[in-house]
Amino acid sequence: MNSAKKSRDSQFSDRVANVVFYAIAGIICLILAALLLYILITGLPHVSWKFLTSTSKSFQAGGGIGIQLFNSFYLLILTMIISIPISLGAGIWLSEYAKKNRFTDIIRTTIEILSSLPSVVVGLFGFILFVLQFHMGFSLLSGALALTIFSLPLLTTNVENALQSIHFTQREAGLALGLSRIETVWKIVIPAALPSIITGMILASGRVFGEAAALIYTAGQSAPALNFSNWNIFDISSPLSPFRPAETLAVHIWKVNSEGLIPDASQVSAGASAVLIIAVLIFNFGARYLGNRLYKHMTGNQS
Repeated sequence: MNSAKKSRDSQFSDRVANVVFYAIAGIICLILAALLLYILITGLPHVSWKFLTSTSKSFQAGGGIGIQLFNSFYLLILTMIISIPISLGAGIWLSEYAKKNRFTDIIRTTIEILSSLPSVVVGLFGFILFVLQFHMGFSLLSGALALTIFSLPLLTTNVENALQSIHFTQREAGLALGLSRIETVWKIVIPAALPSIITGMILASGRVFGEAAALIYTAGQSAPALNFSNWNIFDISSPLSPFRPAETLAVHIWKVNSEGLIPDASQVSAGASAVLIIAVLIFNFGARYLGNRLYKHMTGNQS
């Protein structure tokens, strides 16, 4: 009788715990959905092709976010060009070559600390080092280097975890076939981990795209007019120049709300926020879709 009663009590406790956990998860999902719907419902009516392509206004109504949107994507590309090779090298070394000792433990602890730093701290560090010490000024390059510091820990951890998730028997199979260690890594381990690596990189891109605090102090808060017929990267009027100041979309939202100089500041802010949210959602859902497709493709080929 006692054992039966204990079994019923444990089952009841499990059901209560499940209800509580589902309720908490449901509340969190409702809050997130309400926030996203509010931003989209209030912002999408102000989004149009003219809004997406026209330049912003400083003191007049009717401005757009064309230059800020271009700056955001260009800065993201620059950051990924710098971050991806470094994170791949660091992740491969930590996963495949680094021995477990105090030195590697310190490196992993440092990566964890860097990944938890507030973005404003990274921005102030970038301002002191890149803007002032290296005399880069407020520029896309300063912003990309600051965001590299911000994204490197995330990307390195993602690469390391993706490589470690590959079973050791695949490495042994490569070595048994006469491949060297580096050939085994490049031809067997990395291709098998590629879906997870790409998914993590796209998710990190979404986080970088929506970053603002680190860019206020590095990329600047101005968006000069661009001459799209000028492809000289050393001319700051060129859209491809990494040496020009570049206000991004997230910084523009912060600036519009903080200054309040534009007559239609609330409409511009709402529209820009909706565009930013949509872009981040595309990054997130696109990463999962692409990761699943790559995984199914590779497992289909292997079968």
